Amino acid sequence: MKVDKYSIDGKVVGSVELSDSVFGAEVNDKLIYELVKAANANLRQGTHKTKERGEVRGGGIKPWRQKGTGRARSGSSRSPIWKGGGTVFGPRPRSYRIDLPRSIKRSAYRALLSLKAKQGSIKVLADFNATGKTKEVAGIGKALAVTKGVLIAGGEDLMLKRAVRNIPWLLYNSVNRISGRDVFNSKALIITESAVKLLNERYAEGGK
Repeated sequence: MKVDKYSIDGKVVGSVELSDSVFGAEVNDKLIYELVKAANANLRQGTHKTKERGEVRGGGIKPWRQKGTGRARSGSSRSPIWKGGGTVFGPRPRSYRIDLPRSIKRSAYRALLSLKAKQGSIKVLADFNATGKTKEVAGIGKALAVTKGVLIAGGEDLMLKRAVRNIPWLLYNSVNRISGRDVFNSKALIITESAVKLLNERYAEGGK
């Protein structure tokens, strides 16, 4: 399929071919769900932790003798049933990371990009040299009438990344590091011309 190519001023300066196998594939909701779920899980730090009874300070002495008090026997004031005691089966540090199989991930990205194409959310931007100025990139978004979007570049462009980070309604992704979560939650995808070429090659059926 062909779509218009825009300049940084928002003017149509040509057209670009989007691969049908990448941007015109079947929209599989299940695959998209798995991709977004994995992206959300991989953002979790997993540093949560509570102290068990052996980690709580104090409780080294038996509160009262075993027999003769009329009270229930107790061996420590840091028992989980006591105030100030340890936690039973509390959260422990762990990894929430989900690594999807490569074939599943590729199919999921095809489904997600096809969904955005069918929604008419994809805007192709002619390649340009970023100066690192936020005002420049913000002007591009406004010229393309983008209110909440993701800018996908062909490679790691540090100047472009620096310019985007101060814009609350625009996120930066590169072809090598596309976030399914960012793409799914966006209302518009601004893809540079070089990024379109890489996406056509990478996510095509049988691509590398």
